[in-house]
Amino acid sequence: MYKIMVVEDDDKIAGIVKEYLDKYGYDAFRATRFREIKSEFLEHTPDLVLLDINLPHYDGYYWCRQIRTVSNVPIVFLSARTGEMDQVMAIENGGDDYLTKPFHLDLVIAKVKGVLRRTYGEYSSAGSVSRDVIEVDGFYLDRTRNEAMWKGSKVELSHNEFLLLDCLLSAVDQVVTREQLLEALWDDTHFVDDNTLSVNVTRVRKKLEELGLSKVIETVRGQGYRMLVTWRNV
Repeated sequence: MYKIMVVEDDDKIAGIVKEYLDKYGYDAFRATRFREIKSEFLEHTPDLVLLDINLPHYDGYYWCRQIRTVSNVPIVFLSARTGEMDQVMAIENGGDDYLTKPFHLDLVIAKVKGVLRRTYGEYSSAGSVSRDVIEVDGFYLDRTRNEAMWKGSKVELSHNEFLLLDCLLSAVDQVVTREQLLEALWDDTHFVDDNTLSVNVTRVRKKLEELGLSKVIETVRGQGYRMLVTWRNV
């Protein structure tokens, strides 16, 4: 089920669009914090965004640019602006499509289906799109920038540190064997000293401690490592 974020400050329009998306089997939710659209996006990690231009505080162009700093998910603009330059600006600021108000709800669904199919489905180049940002209870790992983020702070990661953390975070609360981690890092366990893995784990632990997260990576003797969500109630 695709998750769709509806960024529309008109309650009536937002409600109708959400209800129609739900009717067609999508997991739709409405943005509520119009000063913090990017943060709300990162919290929910939607597969597609329906974005109005005329919004409180900052316009849709601004939020489109902000979302593009962390993700390449499809963004479809919904706006009462009918000028060609508005549509040009929407595309230039990172949008994928544009619908003018008033719009027919069936057209909205058709646009959504088409963009999702091109991005994730049969017409996509890779058949699927991996998320640029992984989020677990407020902890973020940015695949595009090799950064880890927690409560507004961030640390840069080396390539190996990032791959190691990505592997552990993708199997949170589960044991990941040393062999699995070595394969994820180097693809061939025969040419790597096992101690090198221990060094990288130590470095990742230190980076997490810089964010205020200690005792997050647990050593499971004779098996490997496990990432614990110790920050869930922090």
